[in-house]
Amino acid sequence: MNARLHRCGEHAVLVELGRLEEVVALYDALAADTPPGIVDLVPAARTLLVRFEPPARHAEVVSAVLAVRPAGGRRVTTEEVVIPVLYDGDDLADVARLTGLTEREVVTAHTGTVWTVAFCGFAPGFGYLIGGDPRLAVPRRTESRLRVPTGAVALAGEFSGVYPRESPGGWQLIGRTETVVWDIAADPPALLRPGVRVRFAEALP
Repeated sequence: MNARLHRCGEHAVLVELGRLEEVVALYDALAADTPPGIVDLVPAARTLLVRFEPPARHAEVVSAVLAVRPAGGRRVTTEEVVIPVLYDGDDLADVARLTGLTEREVVTAHTGTVWTVAFCGFAPGFGYLIGGDPRLAVPRRTESRLRVPTGAVALAGEFSGVYPRESPGGWQLIGRTETVVWDIAADPPALLRPGVRVRFAEALP
């Protein structure tokens, strides 16, 4: 594992890695066998924040992280959610053009693969999903929208995602769902958390 570790305040270590795949592998290894004192793991595209509490010390946590040998594959998890989607997004035709697929083939590709939440960000409850059909990798829109509606299902790069609330956004919109992915009254509030597997299912109009 080629990583750079940085002290992040009194009770955290920031692990800087080169690729998302390395972040995912390290997150999975630490989540499956968490060293003593570590209380939270926060993955991002190229980093993993490791939070700990006393009596654990910074040096001990650094040693524990460096000792991990990630397996390189996602662990088996029983947590899986199914998200029904009405595929009528404003950018569905553009995605079909960019990928060389028909609109029907885009839908089939999006629903035909199990996605996994790699990390969260951008807005509370927004999960970056990976593991989809590689044919669906498309660039962001050249111009972002000022208002993307709650529940919009979108693609950008290798990722898919569900907008948890109305917000600006530049991803390609392929559909919408009524599934609530962020509910402050729920425990936990986020439906899409790192490691959760996601299946998209086509909903009838």
